[in-house]
Amino acid sequence: MKKDEIELNGIKYVPKDSIKNITAKASSMKGKPYVLVRTYSAGVFAGYLDKRVGKEAKLLSARRIWYWDGANSLSQLAVDGTNKPENCKFAVPVDVELTEVIEVLTVSKKAQDSILGVAEWRK
Repeated sequence: MKKDEIELNGIKYVPKDSIKNITAKASSMKGKPYVLVRTYSAGVFAGYLDKRVGKEAKLLSARRIWYWDGANSLSQLAVDGTNKPENCKFAVPVDVELTEVIEVLTVSKKAQDSILGVAEWRK
């Protein structure tokens, strides 16, 4: 457990201001759909779809979904989010251009809040 986390009933919590950058940037993405994108070789990202042309997509404030728990598939993650955020490993948000896009899932508001609420995974 990190020094800025507390655990209560098996769930880790972080200070609200530790996700401030994600929330602040998220509010400036109005009108852009929040999506999960699976690529052929770069993995899965959650972020705001800025543009997509064929197999290429540009995401803003995107987090690499390195590992998730609390959903049985990306489809469920896109609909329900995670019910085990403490086990998820979602990287820091970046703007990214992805190639070889093979799947784009629209994320529900419930799932978006869940994904954005997962603490940044850092080493």
